[in-house]
Amino acid sequence: MKFGLQLGYWMAQPPQNAGELVAAAEAAGFDAVFAAESWGSDAFGPLTWWGSQTERVRLGTSVVQMSARTPAATAMHALTLDHLSGGRAVLGLGVSGPQVVEGWYGQPFAKPLARTREYVEVIRKVLAREAPVTNAGPHYPLPYTGPGSVGLGKPLKPIVHPLRADLPIWLGAEGPKNVALTAEIADGWLAIYYAPRLANMYNDWLDEGFARAGARRTRETFEIAASCQVVITDDPRAELERMRWIMALYIGGMGAPEQNFHAQVYKRMGYEREVDEIGRLFLSGKKAEAAAVVPDELILDTAIIGSAEHVREQIKIWEAAGVTMMLVSADSAEQVRALAALAS
Repeated sequence: MKFGLQLGYWMAQPPQNAGELVAAAEAAGFDAVFAAESWGSDAFGPLTWWGSQTERVRLGTSVVQMSARTPAATAMHALTLDHLSGGRAVLGLGVSGPQVVEGWYGQPFAKPLARTREYVEVIRKVLAREAPVTNAGPHYPLPYTGPGSVGLGKPLKPIVHPLRADLPIWLGAEGPKNVALTAEIADGWLAIYYAPRLANMYNDWLDEGFARAGARRTRETFEIAASCQVVITDDPRAELERMRWIMALYIGGMGAPEQNFHAQVYKRMGYEREVDEIGRLFLSGKKAEAAAVVPDELILDTAIIGSAEHVREQIKIWEAAGVTMMLVSADSAEQVRALAALAS
């Protein structure tokens, strides 16, 4: 099992020890370091800053929000990071959700699957640098000839020759259609809230994508990087209580009531009644009551909490389910080293 260190996105202030964590991850044998973004810090800046002190680990975004940048701009970021890191960039993309896309970026959220397909196609054209980039649209037309155009747009190639035309593109996906699209057009799947007991369901979604004409990868060459809270502790009960609050936030508050992708994931796991109750309580301001509804099983479906031996055994289960990399977070260099010791 490979491990990736998830730095996440910044809260009110930049993290104080991220550089130390990245150095520890490289020294301990982690395969990659990832950074995220929401509506504050971006994903590329931290990777460039802290990644400059590394030599081996891959540097990935998990995820870059597509509505934050045009596909050409995202390709520019990725090819720049790839050059600076000597070919270690992994471009992780995601559609985010309608509250962020329309409320923060001022972009329409409709047709996320079609937008994703077109976005990736444009990036691949930029990285291939075989011809001036054109795209018929309808979401990202190049050159642009729509309202407000002066009619002078010119197809262009990137000035910089990309280091790798096949720079890996991974997609963050949660639903069946999005996961199937990921298997068809991407090099890897960034899986959030992955439950090993549902591996057969995920495999059906993935196989649909692999079977499509022109699919980019096969199961043997495709990476599945699953986010997982891995906590080594002799007091799992205390950690479960802490995580109840986090799950209540993501299930009940991270998305509109009628379109919360995280909530939909847990409904597919069989927690429909609990998800509805968590959402009702959280949105009415009863956050403690919402957290109390979160059952232990819901947390442990997508997290590993317990002794070192328990964690080691659970990692084997995740690997058998098809996960090739676990994206984990850590608060200290000591935790990074402890996790690395369990991955072998």
